[in-house]
Amino acid sequence: MSRSLTRLLPLLVPLALAGCAMHEVDFRGEGDGVVGAGAAVFATAETPSVGEVGQDAADDPVVWAGPRPVVVGGVSTPGIVVGTDKKAGLYVYGLDGAVLQFLPEGLLNNVDAVEGLTVAGRPQLLLGASDRTPGKTGVSLFLFDPAGTGDNGIRPWGAITTDVVEPYGFCFARIGSEVHAVLVGHEGEVRQFVVTVGADGTPVSREVRRFEIGSISEGCAADPATDALYLTEENVGLWRYGLGAGSGDARTLVQPIAPGVLVADAEGLTTITDGDARYLIGSSQGDSTFPVWRINGAAPVYVGRFVVRDGAIDGVTGTDGLAAWSGPIGPFPNGLVVVQDDVNDVGNQNFKYIDWRDIKAALAID
Repeated sequence: MSRSLTRLLPLLVPLALAGCAMHEVDFRGEGDGVVGAGAAVFATAETPSVGEVGQDAADDPVVWAGPRPVVVGGVSTPGIVVGTDKKAGLYVYGLDGAVLQFLPEGLLNNVDAVEGLTVAGRPQLLLGASDRTPGKTGVSLFLFDPAGTGDNGIRPWGAITTDVVEPYGFCFARIGSEVHAVLVGHEGEVRQFVVTVGADGTPVSREVRRFEIGSISEGCAADPATDALYLTEENVGLWRYGLGAGSGDARTLVQPIAPGVLVADAEGLTTITDGDARYLIGSSQGDSTFPVWRINGAAPVYVGRFVVRDGAIDGVTGTDGLAAWSGPIGPFPNGLVVVQDDVNDVGNQNFKYIDWRDIKAALAID
């Protein structure tokens, strides 16, 4: 996704922190091949290349597993990884990285999934993706029936329309019995919706909050347990907002852009639960590292950062989006983290899988 030129950061960051509501262009170039310091981990699986050679195509994943295996593309799998090709649509992968399904749904950028909706009497997994396709900008919605028989697959369901010109970041949240969808625009516009099912079985969305972050933003992750919404302003830092619709635009700067911790562009965000602890993982795209915070206390606590080094599978550089699954999922008994790799050693960009146990060990997380 976006990469900012290093020489401009000293000018951009102070202006943004001073509250200047500037709308800068989406710079490119920083972070290509640069890997900063961090605890070393290694990928255990990867997907095929995404998009055509030279395209900036792979962007953001989401991970999901149910209580029993599902069948997608004729293959039984204990879980799925769904990743966006922002030039063409949505890929569904198995836990070995193999492609199970492709939906040619247009210019989809960030994707997330949430349980909690029932359609036609059946509980469904709801997926949403920020959509930049001309004529349908907003959030494209998809359904997956975890308890279905035969080859289920993900299917289009509808859309959330919005006034955001260029949808970028996206995440879901369950707040009580409600499903909330949070869309982040390229220029930092935030729109929060409640999604329900209409009498005819189609999606209904109701906007419940809007505010401005200030400049280019994308990363989005919710932590309903602490009423927190985490957003990254790419050249400024990591913000914590309230998650509830009545929270307005009040916020706390968790981590400003700073060498050795979070380097612009600050990109994707995801959460993972491990026992009684919950963690927020970010993507420090400028130096290809992943800072981690423990988030289930009174305030987020930084615990360190990791890098994905070359091993049996090549290392990770310039990550955009990332996602995690908490708990057992196929060959990953304690959880799985999936990250986009901007500079893949074979072919084009793709997604890499990292065992959460390896990250815990590298960061000495109890």
